[in-house]
Amino acid sequence: QLQLAESGGGFAQPGGSLRLSCAASGFGFDSYTIGWFRQAPGKEREEVSCISNGASVTKFKDSVWGRFQMFRDNAKSTAYLQMNLLKPEDTGVYYCAALYYDFNNCALGRTNEYTVWGQGTQVSVFS
Repeated sequence: QLQLAESGGGFAQPGGSLRLSCAASGFGFDSYTIGWFRQAPGKEREEVSCISNGASVTKFKDSVWGRFQMFRDNAKSTAYLQMNLLKPEDTGVYYCAALYYDFNNCALGRTNEYTVWGQGTQVSVFS
C-alpha cells in the first residue's frame, strides 16, 4: 500500500514562491496519478492540480494556472508542486493524493477516486 507524506509548506509573502514535496513509500508509485488539493479555513477542500503517472500530462485549477507547476521524479517516488506568484488566497492546508491510473493521463474532477492521502502541509501567504 502506498503512503504519502507532504513537506515544504510554510510562510511566504505575496508574490513569493514555495515548493511542496509529496514523498511516497511503498510499491508502484509510477502507476499512480498524483493530485494536489488544498483546504482553506472554513472552506471546502478543492482540487488544485494533477500529474499523470508518466509525468507527461498536468492539469491545473484555473486560479493557479500559469503560477503553479507540477512535476514528479518516479525514481525518487516524489511529486512536487512549485508555487510561484503566491497570493493570500492560496493559503490553506495542502494535501497530495494518489489515484491508481497508469494510462499516462490525468483529469481534474476525479477527487473521489483518489485512494491514498497524505497528512497535509500548511501554506500561509500574507504580508
